[in-house]
Amino acid sequence: MEGIATKSENTYSAGNIQVLEGLEAVRKRPAMYIGDIGVKGLHHLVWEVVDNAIDEALAGHCTEIKLQVHEDNAITVTDNGRGIPTDIHPKEKKSALEVVMTVLHAGGKFDKDTYKVSGGLHGVGISCVNALSAYLKATVHRNGKIYQQEYERGKPLDAVKEIGTTTTTGTTIYFKADPKIFTTTVYTYDTIASRLRELAYLNAGLRIYLEDRREKDDHHQPVVEEFYSEEGLKAFVTYLDDMREKLIPESIFIEGEKNGISVQVALNYNTTFSETVVSYVNNINTIEGGTHVAGFRRALTRTLKGYAEKSGLLEKTKVEITGDDFREGLTAVISMKIAGPLFEGQTKTKLGNSEASSTVDTCVSEVLGYYLEEHPKEAKTIVSKVILAAQARQAARKAREMVQRKNALTGSGLPGKLADCSEKDPALSELFLVEGDSAGGTAKQGRDRRFQAILPLRGKILNVEKAQEYKIYENEEIKNMLTALGITFGVEEDAKAVNTEKLRYHKIIIMTDADVDGSHIRTLILTFFFRYMNEVIKKGYLYIALPPLYLVKRGKVERYCWTEKEREATITELAQDGKVEAVDVQRYKGLGEMNAEQLWDTTMDPENRNLKLVTIASAAEADHLFSMLMGDEVAPRRAFIEKHSKYANIDI
Repeated sequence: MEGIATKSENTYSAGNIQVLEGLEAVRKRPAMYIGDIGVKGLHHLVWEVVDNAIDEALAGHCTEIKLQVHEDNAITVTDNGRGIPTDIHPKEKKSALEVVMTVLHAGGKFDKDTYKVSGGLHGVGISCVNALSAYLKATVHRNGKIYQQEYERGKPLDAVKEIGTTTTTGTTIYFKADPKIFTTTVYTYDTIASRLRELAYLNAGLRIYLEDRREKDDHHQPVVEEFYSEEGLKAFVTYLDDMREKLIPESIFIEGEKNGISVQVALNYNTTFSETVVSYVNNINTIEGGTHVAGFRRALTRTLKGYAEKSGLLEKTKVEITGDDFREGLTAVISMKIAGPLFEGQTKTKLGNSEASSTVDTCVSEVLGYYLEEHPKEAKTIVSKVILAAQARQAARKAREMVQRKNALTGSGLPGKLADCSEKDPALSELFLVEGDSAGGTAKQGRDRRFQAILPLRGKILNVEKAQEYKIYENEEIKNMLTALGITFGVEEDAKAVNTEKLRYHKIIIMTDADVDGSHIRTLILTFFFRYMNEVIKKGYLYIALPPLYLVKRGKVERYCWTEKEREATITELAQDGKVEAVDVQRYKGLGEMNAEQLWDTTMDPENRNLKLVTIASAAEADHLFSMLMGDEVAPRRAFIEKHSKYANIDI
């Protein structure tokens, strides 16, 4: 991107690499550096390598990135940036490439002149990936030569070698995650594709290719997907809103730069009732928002309200307009580039820079003000939507208050269908949201009543994707859920915000049948939590129970199986026993087909059960997914189901 780089190619050298400390601790405590050693941590390795290539793009030196997933789940990331410096580091007295690859907190990010703006600010990046890889090979094209070094579990196998000549520049990192560290080394295509798509929208003009060699197309060639966007954020908003009816034909695009901070915002309105604001700082998804989002919301409210009042559009309105009303049906993407961002906490999900708020506020106010004056028809359409939102908000507030009044602190105000547990400490208590009275009855018999509570839900709960907010709080099943959970509303100045201080259970487990209806009910519940109880997901309180799909029997031997692969392997194993007895397979479609003891053994017993924690890796992708699954458009939903039908469970 123009204007980002502050040093030319030939001044990015070993002297720009600053070293802070050694690598020893990474293999001993990997979760400290990459979050965990499961699927999330595994993918974090990919993000660290890709982030380095993106930083080269931000600095104006890279136009193309290629990521390959090999048959054995090794990863190759190639960029056409400047190439990691290979000359001798002045302090370490060895190749800068080796320093970057083997020393924690070594990299150009700590030299403020090398990268004005950078995503990977913690600097653990590539050396951390190296430490947690069984094998890694770094190949650098630079100064007309090709350099290479290989490593095992972070240690160089040899010195940096010169292996040939070249007319190009760039870096290629090939690595294989260490199975001694990670609980799984299998990458999820959709997870990688989602992040690369996001990066392409955030960096207009950058081409990113994803090649999955584990999958072959009709011509037996690896599946290749290209991510590229000429319009950037405007195209991002179109992607997020492609399952919704637009209110105005063309998205509003805002761009500005003040005090060395560059701001880009794209926004549009749709006919739905939810707000989708996705924010990024230096390409990092700030899931919890921060000062830049606060500045955007303040500017949006003030500018729209000022225009509406000046134009006389609010004269006949009998309800008071608040900030929430200006955001109903809003889809916006905020992308900010700032040197020295201050993130709250280790997760880098909330921006704390005070100057970001005023910068975004100024840029948005200025450009949006001009837009409204120059597009009176679109401005009137937006304000009309705002007035309707205000009227609906009043109805929703009354509905929330009704729920709140029922939410007694003691058991006296709890729903009649709730079979509560005796434990009063939320951290030790679980609530199972169970599909139907029949399965609910079995669960009540099978549970450990000391710490497990059961709430049966009748039928399919309301599809909140298509409903106004006040209708949601009037729905009997949703009211029962909120009352059982002890949810209250109102945090600081936000009357709608979910308050989890009095939450009665810190494990909320969705337990539905393993058939199509069960999947639909599970998705309805997930949609409700994603749209209206997001705080519960953020705090790690929401889970999905995974009941077994099969019971495979041969004589007195019984095995439960959760996947088709397990079923096939179990049948093969039992059939090879040498006895004449036939192998019998029972397919479980509903929880009611199990007795209380079986349900406890397979799905509810903490010692044996298989629970999935619900997390949101990408707010933008989750928003798009829920809109597609629960919205009005049938064709994209059908295509999604056909694509994923081979998987037993779709991980939301």
